[in-house]
Amino acid sequence: MKGDMTIPPVLPAAPTAVRPGITGGETLKLLQPLPGLIGPGQSAQAQVLSLKQGDAAFQLLLRLTLDSGRQTNVQVSSLQPLPLGTLLAVSQPGPGSLAISLQQALSNGVASLTRLDPQQLPAGSLLQGKVLTTQLLAQSAGQPAVYRSMVTLLNSALNGSTLTLDSTQPLRVGSLLSAQVQDAQTLNFVPLSGRQDQLAVAQQLAMQQGRQASLEGLLSALQKLPASNNMPDALRASIDKLLAGLPTPAELSNPKTLGAALLNSGAFLEARLLNGQTQALAPDMKATLLRLIAQILPGVPANSAFTPAMAASSQAQAMPTFVRNALGMLGQVSAKPQPGGFPLPKRGLPGGEDEDSLEHLLKLAAAAISRLQSHQLSSLEQSGRTADGNLLTTWQLEIPMRNAHDVVALQIKFQREDPGEKQAQDTAESREVKDQLWRVELAFDLSPLGPLHVQAQLLRGNLSGQLWAQRASTAELIASQLGTLRQRLNDAGLSVTDLDCHQGIPPQGGHTPLEQRWVDETA
Repeated sequence: MKGDMTIPPVLPAAPTAVRPGITGGETLKLLQPLPGLIGPGQSAQAQVLSLKQGDAAFQLLLRLTLDSGRQTNVQVSSLQPLPLGTLLAVSQPGPGSLAISLQQALSNGVASLTRLDPQQLPAGSLLQGKVLTTQLLAQSAGQPAVYRSMVTLLNSALNGSTLTLDSTQPLRVGSLLSAQVQDAQTLNFVPLSGRQDQLAVAQQLAMQQGRQASLEGLLSALQKLPASNNMPDALRASIDKLLAGLPTPAELSNPKTLGAALLNSGAFLEARLLNGQTQALAPDMKATLLRLIAQILPGVPANSAFTPAMAASSQAQAMPTFVRNALGMLGQVSAKPQPGGFPLPKRGLPGGEDEDSLEHLLKLAAAAISRLQSHQLSSLEQSGRTADGNLLTTWQLEIPMRNAHDVVALQIKFQREDPGEKQAQDTAESREVKDQLWRVELAFDLSPLGPLHVQAQLLRGNLSGQLWAQRASTAELIASQLGTLRQRLNDAGLSVTDLDCHQGIPPQGGHTPLEQRWVDETA
């Protein structure tokens, strides 16, 4: 969608072509009749909590505060939308209706905004919002159509406020939009430009990270299941196959084995399904977990607190529909949010139940799928255009390994930075080749070394790397072996420009020492 949107200076404005404007004493229809809610001759204060557009009317959720101080929520239908937060004086002429008079003095600025404060949102600021309503305004003959929409803002200091916008194009109800502030009364749509809707991804990521748990929790629980555990043979066979397929650190040192582990990590399941590559799903980690859930569900008691519907929801969110919903907000784009973080911290589920029960295994499996989805969404969140116009693509994933009797998660992040279109044109004119810049990060906790974090960058065959070990003894051990590591990298055909080891964790935010060195060397 292209074009400008304007904020009407006076509200409510001209009536719509199909619905009259709200006036004092207008009657709202209660969706469920409530006789005696408000006594005769009495009134209550109501606040608009939510607004939803229907086919013939708008549905409002009101919070009523009665004279006694008691509060209750009621749902009503209205011919006109009311901004979120608007306060109303309400009386009840009958059991199925409420009579309202709009109290602008009570709204105290929480009604729909009529202008943007340049101190809060100077020109160039990016606004993100969700469309609540869209109406066609009455128009004179020969004049272009104008649509009035109410949008609830999702960012900035005005988060939660309602903004009324006029546009020559209708905004789809329920859609997310991004717009850039031009002045106090004008916004400009920000087009998609071939990128994912980062706002939708960020919202989904926050939801997934809230219900995810580490893969080690599930796999360790499966390892500890007693042989005498009464479970179906098919489920036991799936568990044995899953555990037997976990690679060891030594096996991952083989490039072919490592490549297969990356492809089967679950990060590419949806891409395979969308491309019809169903024959390659057998070893995929997410596909395996989904099958495991399907086999566990029939044995979960019907009175379980974790219902089959909840697990089915986890499965649905892992399938291609989830990806299409998360990325299908066409026509809008948001500002690039801050990455969700790497590595993802260890996270377990609350105890208090039998660890070998099917219900507990079901919870762990659903949380493990959310863990994989958190990596996928973090990849999307960290992909896009950099400040200098380069195209950044990120792949973040997790591979569980067998280390003796323990299960260790190897978290990996690959980033590829390609030159932008303008840089590519400049390069073509100067007849120079602009190579891709690759970044790799590894994070794992391998006994007896403890937590380790590795960062490396590769450009034109030149490698620069930094290692962090939280234990002092491990940092000393690695530092003593850096010469050997440098030689092995040189033998592999790489030119090592920088290689260091530190005790602690990598700096968070801004440039790491490694990134700063590369900025200096490639300027």
